[in-house]
Amino acid sequence: MDFLHAQLAAIQHRLAFVQEDPIDWRTYVLVFSWGICFFESYLLLRQYPLYSKPAPPAVLADHFSPEVFNKSQKYGKHKAKFSIVSGLYKQFIDTLQLASGVYYPWVWTVSGQLLGRAGYGPEYLVCLKIGSICFLLTFISTLPTLPLGLYQTFVLEEQHGFNKTTLSLYFADMLKGWALGVFLGTPLLTAFLYIFEWAGDRFVPWVMMLLFVFRVPCLSHAYFLLRLIFQLSMIVLYPTIIQPLFNKLSPLPEGELRTRIEALASKLKFPLKHLYEIDGSKRSSHSNAYFFGLPWSKHIVIFDTLIKQSRPEEVEAVLAHELGHWYYLHPTKLLFVSQLHLFTILALFPAFLNAPPLLRSFGFPESVAARPPPIIAFLLYQMVLTPLEAIVGMALNAVSRRFEYQADRFACELPSILHAESAEEKEAMKDMGTRLGRALIGLHVENLSTVWVDWLYSAYHHSHPTLTERLKVLGEHGSEGLGKAE
Repeated sequence: MDFLHAQLAAIQHRLAFVQEDPIDWRTYVLVFSWGICFFESYLLLRQYPLYSKPAPPAVLADHFSPEVFNKSQKYGKHKAKFSIVSGLYKQFIDTLQLASGVYYPWVWTVSGQLLGRAGYGPEYLVCLKIGSICFLLTFISTLPTLPLGLYQTFVLEEQHGFNKTTLSLYFADMLKGWALGVFLGTPLLTAFLYIFEWAGDRFVPWVMMLLFVFRVPCLSHAYFLLRLIFQLSMIVLYPTIIQPLFNKLSPLPEGELRTRIEALASKLKFPLKHLYEIDGSKRSSHSNAYFFGLPWSKHIVIFDTLIKQSRPEEVEAVLAHELGHWYYLHPTKLLFVSQLHLFTILALFPAFLNAPPLLRSFGFPESVAARPPPIIAFLLYQMVLTPLEAIVGMALNAVSRRFEYQADRFACELPSILHAESAEEKEAMKDMGTRLGRALIGLHVENLSTVWVDWLYSAYHHSHPTLTERLKVLGEHGSEGLGKAE
């Protein structure tokens, strides 16, 4: 531990200039945030001409009818236009908040005034002030972007046949998200800050332990602080308590699909505890499947839309891919990568924790800047990290895409992985890769997903390879009828 603290102290010493030099951090954040905004707009402009392609890639020509392909292109074009407009609009709002130099100091002041008027004493100050700041930031950030969310759900998705959400359900979900974000986030953030006070500059390993123990999903994307605390989702709390607030999980009915999945899980020695169907169609006709749970007790969840859109043998192939992630320990590896990412962020933070110039550059008065509140220092610190986080995001996408290819290969190689001996077993699994390819194509058709994708746009935005990339690799692993040249 002493060696770790010595290395962290060396990092803090190298960053000592942050606490002394009058750097204009606000201008730095504005310049880089606009740079990222323009880069993302550039990527959309690279992608946009592909929505005018008259026909799908050759590998998909037999699967997309002209009518469906045209619908897919119109849907992609509509989403691209919306993304450009919404991205610039959000950036403009963020710029107003930052350039004014009064927004974040005002939130800090108002949160204190609200607590004072409510009559709470100092013994409640830390926890309640965190809660009030979380609520104010979430509420204020939601108001200007609310029209965008409503348009995306009730115009964009509605026009293309995907929206199943009612207006009352939309606002109910939003209020539930706010409530969970505040009531789950406040105690964790309070613990986060008490560790700062107790451990001082040696807080990093203790905060890492806190974040590792409490794995809670982020339900509000208004600011990075909650996203950091909630990045590691509580593997039991979320699916068993939080998710049922939004969706209904029911046992998958008896039948061919259940029999196939249970047999596959048994052959792989996957510790399947429950097999659920979730009412994803309640909000959207998009589909998915995933698993969760402790190492010795796993639960598989399949969207009802996936069951309706695919045949049982194709859903089985999709689950074979998902079980490939479990087989190769991808969730554990991604957890390690995320922990390393968090450690890096926390290791750099002490230099910014006691940096009055940082707060002064964002308009905080000297009385606050002289002793920076940790929650404010961290909020501003995450803004400084924005350009680095964009690069990290692309790197994480690259790791995720590699894992997706590996899980696809797992589905193709199931007979050899399971050491299938009988002719019946080999016959039952030999076409798993082909079935997976058919399922992926079917999902793209049903979801009107884009099939022409610019490589740089995909590298920045997509954690999964494109459909044509996946079909090519599946074909290379012997899946029949897949991977034809474009």
